[in-house]
Amino acid sequence: MKKPPLHLRIMLGMVLGVLCGIAFTQFEGGVQLVSDWIKPFGTIFINALKLIAMPLILGSLIKGVSDLKDISKLSLMGGRTIGIYIITTVLAVSIGLLMVNTFRPGTSIAEETREELVATYSSDAAEKQAVAKKQKEAGPLQALVDLVPDNIFKATTENGNMLQVIFFALFFGIGLILIPPEKAKPVKDFFDAFNEVILKLIDLIMMAAPYGVFALLAALVVESPSLDLFRALGMYAITLLIGLALMIGVYSLLLRLYVKIKPSKFLQGIAPAQLLAFSTSSSAATLPVTMERVEEHLGVDEEVASFVLPIGATINMDGTSLYQAVAAVFIAQAFGMDLSLGAQLGIILTATLASIGAAAVPGAGMVMLVIVLGQAGIPEAGLALIFAIDRPLDMCRTVVNVTGDSAVSMMVAKSVGKLKKNPKEKKWDDHYKKND
Repeated sequence: MKKPPLHLRIMLGMVLGVLCGIAFTQFEGGVQLVSDWIKPFGTIFINALKLIAMPLILGSLIKGVSDLKDISKLSLMGGRTIGIYIITTVLAVSIGLLMVNTFRPGTSIAEETREELVATYSSDAAEKQAVAKKQKEAGPLQALVDLVPDNIFKATTENGNMLQVIFFALFFGIGLILIPPEKAKPVKDFFDAFNEVILKLIDLIMMAAPYGVFALLAALVVESPSLDLFRALGMYAITLLIGLALMIGVYSLLLRLYVKIKPSKFLQGIAPAQLLAFSTSSSAATLPVTMERVEEHLGVDEEVASFVLPIGATINMDGTSLYQAVAAVFIAQAFGMDLSLGAQLGIILTATLASIGAAAVPGAGMVMLVIVLGQAGIPEAGLALIFAIDRPLDMCRTVVNVTGDSAVSMMVAKSVGKLKKNPKEKKWDDHYKKND
C-alpha cells in the first residue's frame, strides 16, 4: 500500500499529538509521562533541524554564488538579477513585519499561558536577555564588526553566528569565480556534492517530521493546555496567508508597471508551476516546469531563464523570508517579548541573508528560521509553537517563491532586451506588439 504524502502524515501527527496530549492530561502522572517519554523526541527533532542549519547555509550559498561562473555576469544580468531578488526579499520581509505587527496574533495568548511558556523555557530566555544586554552596550558599528569573523571555524560552532558564515560563504563563492576554472573545478565539485548530501539529510530529517510534530504537540498540550494558544496559531496562519497574498500582488504590480503585462496574463502563464509548487513544496522540483512556462508562455528568452531561475531557486525565497518575519515576531509576542525597531530591522537583514542560503526543498524554511530566531534573541524553543501547522503553510509560501522567480525573470529579460514574443500563442504576440 502506498504511503500518504508527507504533508498528510505531518497533519495526522499534529492531530494525534493534540489528542494524545489531551488524553494524558486526564489522569494523574500523564503530564510527567509525556515530558519524560514523548517530549524528548520532539527535542531531538528540533536539534536535528538546528544541526543541519550551518552546513545548509555553507553548501547552498557557495554553490549558488559559484554557479554564476563568470564574475562579469555579476556586472550586467547577474547584478540586475541579484539586485531585484534582494529588493523583492526586503519587500517580502517588510510586508511580513507589517502584517504581524498589525494583527499581533501572539498577543491573543492569555497572560497565564504566556507565564507558563516563559517558565518552561526560562533558561533560553535568560540566555537571550544576556546577549541582548551585551548588544545594547556595544557601539553603533558593532553589528558591522560582528559580520566579519576572525575565525570561520569558531563561527560555525554557534547558530547565532550565522551572519558570519553567510559572509564567508559569499566571500568564498566570489573567490571561486575569480580563479581559473580548472583550479576552481575540484572545489566546486566538492561543494556541489556537499550540497547534495545536505539536501538528502534534510529529506531524511523530514521523514521523521510526523513523529517530531506528534511529540512537540503532545508536549505543548500538556504543558500549556489553554485553548487560546491554538486560537493564536489560527491567527498566525491567517496573518501569514494575507502577507503571502499581498506579496503576489506586489509582483503583479511590478510587472504591470515595468513589463506592461496584465497580472491575469502573468498568473495564467505561471499557474501550472504554482500548482506543482503547492503540491511539492519545492522550488527545485518545480524548476523544470517554471522554466518551460516562462520561456514558452511568458516570452522570456532561454538564455535569461536558464540563468535567472536556477539562481532564484537558490537565493530568492520571498515567501520563506516573509514567513520567517511573521513567525519570529509571533513567537516573540507569544513569549511576551517586545521587539524594538532595531531588532525588527535586524530581522529584515537576517531573513534576507538567510533566504539566500535556503535550500529549495520542503522544510528548509524551518531550518532557516532557527537563524532568524537566534540572531533576534528569541527563544529557539518557540519553534514548537508553529511547527505543527508549518507544512500546509510551507506549500503556500513555495507558491510565492516560484511566482517571485518567474516575475524577476521577466523583469530581467525586459531590462536586457530579451523579452520576446511567444510564437505559440498569438494573443501574447498581440499583447507585446501593443506594448512595444
